[in-house]
Amino acid sequence: MIFTPLEIKETVDMFLRYKLDIRAITLGVSLLDCVCSTGEATRKKIREKLFRVAGSLVKTGCDIETEYGIPIINKRISVTPIALVAASCEEEDLTPFAQTLDGVAKELGVDFIGGFSALVQKGISKGDEKLIKSLPKALSRTERVCASVNVAATKSGINMDAVRLMGGIIKEIANATADRDGIGCAKLVVFCNAPEDNPFMAGAFHGVGEAESVLNVGVSGPGVIKAALENCRGSNFDVLADTIKKTAFKITRMGQLVGMEAAKRIGVPFGILDLSLAPTPAVGDSVARILEEMGLEAAGTHGTTAALAMLTDMVKKGGIMASTHVGGFSGAFIPVSEDEGMVAAVKSGSISLDKLEAMTCVCSVGLDMIPLPGDTSAATIAAIIADEMAIGMVNNKTTAVRVIPVPGKKAGQWAEFGGLLGGSPIMAVNAAKSDEFISRGGRIPAPIHSFRN
Repeated sequence: MIFTPLEIKETVDMFLRYKLDIRAITLGVSLLDCVCSTGEATRKKIREKLFRVAGSLVKTGCDIETEYGIPIINKRISVTPIALVAASCEEEDLTPFAQTLDGVAKELGVDFIGGFSALVQKGISKGDEKLIKSLPKALSRTERVCASVNVAATKSGINMDAVRLMGGIIKEIANATADRDGIGCAKLVVFCNAPEDNPFMAGAFHGVGEAESVLNVGVSGPGVIKAALENCRGSNFDVLADTIKKTAFKITRMGQLVGMEAAKRIGVPFGILDLSLAPTPAVGDSVARILEEMGLEAAGTHGTTAALAMLTDMVKKGGIMASTHVGGFSGAFIPVSEDEGMVAAVKSGSISLDKLEAMTCVCSVGLDMIPLPGDTSAATIAAIIADEMAIGMVNNKTTAVRVIPVPGKKAGQWAEFGGLLGGSPIMAVNAAKSDEFISRGGRIPAPIHSFRN
């Protein structure tokens, strides 16, 4: 990959002026060879393997930052879903596995470690059940562990028993971290069609179809896209689309360079590059502001879904041209608390939970980092999850839910999570109940178009 001096200068401007960064380098590590008959023996092998394979991850990331002048915001690890790894162990409570992962993450200096996860889209095994029931304790007693549960897929439908279970679990996690506005829920994602090569937390895990270890990269750059569109004011959508695609191409090439270099230095294969516009609470690093730059007065007004659809598609097209292995989500995230433009839209009343759901039909993931009133029932949370899973299932795309019922607070009050997680006004939910619907259980069948072989 050869870069011209002009391209290098342009990229430097992106870093210095428009907050371009490598959001994460994520080292995926298989733990299948760590499985033993006892939890203690398994955890010992997990610890030894992570130190052996990931010991140089943070240093490598820091060295590349220094040598290339490219900000790498997070260094992360993802592991095989712990529900699989711990299935043969005798413990009913898998919190010690989360604590082992958390301890390794702290000692290695990585920001997050993902994979306290279960895949239950078609049914719940004993290992899955143990992990899910351990989530409230595990996420309230660890700092860097992230969890995910895949409850639906286009091929299998929606496991409504799992959806109902997760509604209650989310409430328990919120209550267990009530002193911090329910922040434990910010470390849990409920998925439909979860990607197994995702470098972004909280949903990252190392899929069973992946290599022994692999280096995945997540690139972001909302500020760069917005700056490019500022030069297109008054232009038609053809010009806007082409501008987004070309800019995404340039961002992706930079990510490809970093990913391949990091993989080479660590001694593992390069996996995928995920080009997802992932915002932060910082001004100038917002997906919502990109939508407004296209001509919307505020994110959430009429036209928002169309603007987001074009943005997501052009980002994907630019990324695919620039990298041989594009994966993960790739597109645009719309987390509320992590995006200052989204927060402003919530404050002004231009965006609601219903509008966010509509937007998830065309963006990369789903309902993300949304604080809800603390008295929202487990059944209502489960129904919110079910709606989002249906969007993913029918549209054959990844969707996810990361909502946070904030104990003791009501709609309109402020919830603060800190750091990259930001803060947001609490959003109102529909007052009509969904309890009877959720209590039915069973499985919503896969759509007709899923039957392709």
